[in-house]
Amino acid sequence: MEEGIIFSEKQKFRQWWLWLIFLVLNSVFLVGAFNQIVEGKPFGDQPMSNSVLLISVCVLLLITALFFMLRLETRINSKGIYVRFYPFHLSFRYYPWESINKVKVRKYSPLMEYGGWGIRFGLLTRERALNVSGNQGLQLEFNDYKRLLIGTHKPDELMQVLHILGKDQE
Repeated sequence: MEEGIIFSEKQKFRQWWLWLIFLVLNSVFLVGAFNQIVEGKPFGDQPMSNSVLLISVCVLLLITALFFMLRLETRINSKGIYVRFYPFHLSFRYYPWESINKVKVRKYSPLMEYGGWGIRFGLLTRERALNVSGNQGLQLEFNDYKRLLIGTHKPDELMQVLHILGKDQE
């Protein structure tokens, strides 16, 4: 796959408000757990048991770690498009050019069309999307008319690559 890569992009969840939420939640739960378990002061008006509180802290920390690890990787070469949403896709998904009917870079509405970011399915259609932020993406329409939108932060570079490959359509 590495052979002849002419476009490569890695994206991560970098929205400041998302990390602020994680910071606040983790801080509150860690301080609350410390106060309740070590100092014996109950966490809240109706405190959880120590074991449930520890499980809650661990789950929250694991979710935070998952978001830290999440990344969308896209690679394009003359053979096709390779994409993975790590850690859900451990290896790249390969879409050869022969299986793609149409391809274009377009602006989209993540909330209205797909209900947000991540591995998403269209709200009113059977379309899929892989995105982490923003509102630009590479729209693929396959020969069986299924669609996949891959988010990008490099729409201009992507359009140039598609032009070089002779794949720039509509």
